[in-house]
Amino acid sequence: MLKFQHFAKVLKVLLQLLGSFVIAATLIPILGMEHWTVRIFDYPILQLAFLTGAIVLLYMPFFNRTRIRDYILTLLLSICFFFQVFKILPYTPYGNIEVLDASSSADGTITIYTANVLQDNTDMDGLLRDSKDFGADILLLTETNEKWKNFLNEGLAGSYPYTVQVSQENTYGMLLYSKFEPMNPSVEYLVEDSIPSIHTKLVLPSKKLIQLYAIHPSPPTPLHNPKTLDRDAELIKIGRLAKNSKIPVIVMGDFNDVAWSATTRLFQKYSGLLDLRKGRGLFNTYNAKYWFVRWPLDHVFVSPHFGIIHIGLGGEVGSDHFPFYTELGLEPQLVPVQELPEPSSETIEKADEQIREERQDERG
Repeated sequence: MLKFQHFAKVLKVLLQLLGSFVIAATLIPILGMEHWTVRIFDYPILQLAFLTGAIVLLYMPFFNRTRIRDYILTLLLSICFFFQVFKILPYTPYGNIEVLDASSSADGTITIYTANVLQDNTDMDGLLRDSKDFGADILLLTETNEKWKNFLNEGLAGSYPYTVQVSQENTYGMLLYSKFEPMNPSVEYLVEDSIPSIHTKLVLPSKKLIQLYAIHPSPPTPLHNPKTLDRDAELIKIGRLAKNSKIPVIVMGDFNDVAWSATTRLFQKYSGLLDLRKGRGLFNTYNAKYWFVRWPLDHVFVSPHFGIIHIGLGGEVGSDHFPFYTELGLEPQLVPVQELPEPSSETIEKADEQIREERQDERG
């Protein structure tokens, strides 16, 4: 009996410590600090929600009605749980759909396949097979170095008449393959001279033009870039370009950020682009190697000129990312139906502040 009481006491203390950690992990990102030790908690919201719910249930047998500490802990955990669910809900089938289904009157279709291949991935054939199975009109592959470029150019020969290629050895190489003719393609370095993005217009078979931005901003890491300033600034700069575009826009790539983070939500409000995932599902692309640690890092955002025909994930290709696939219909008549409100002055100020902070940090 004494052993059981001792075990119960130890278990309650452990639950209290774990609960305190969950509360901190949920609330810390609200501070808005750019350091990776803070922003890393943007990612595992779904995991935190499951963990929070489990702690609340397990703590119930130990709840002491005479101790205010138990009331405070349970209340804070419950608030955190509902906050986590509130953040994740829009990206599940229970949320409101943001990009409507395309109709049969779509003015042409566009299929997109984007994947972070993992530069050191040895299963190159697996990635090639998977991409060929989808046969997308636009193929974007990130973390591609010279070895990947040579392999894919040979394997995809004849399938894609147009390419824009920036092979690099620093895990930020990008290869864009297209069945549509590009106009004025360029490789831009918006924040760092080692982090490229691809900007191009594409001519659809209907002769309509669309604007494509392919990006892979750097994540916050302890050694290379301990702050999120560069990633956040690149997203906002792309958002500004998208906002000012006179033709339909697609932004795609490995954002190294989740859709519910403050930065990506600011990017969306500022740019006016729509998130394919909202109301449809998480479609977690990372981490392909561990099922219990997954969240969506690879994204396709579109202007309100598009509807969705299909959205899904590719197969296991040896990378730590799953490929992301979508088929879109170009439907300008959807614009007045699903267009987002113009960004508020507060949103514009926050976006400008992101860029100013990055410039000040670079000068510093």
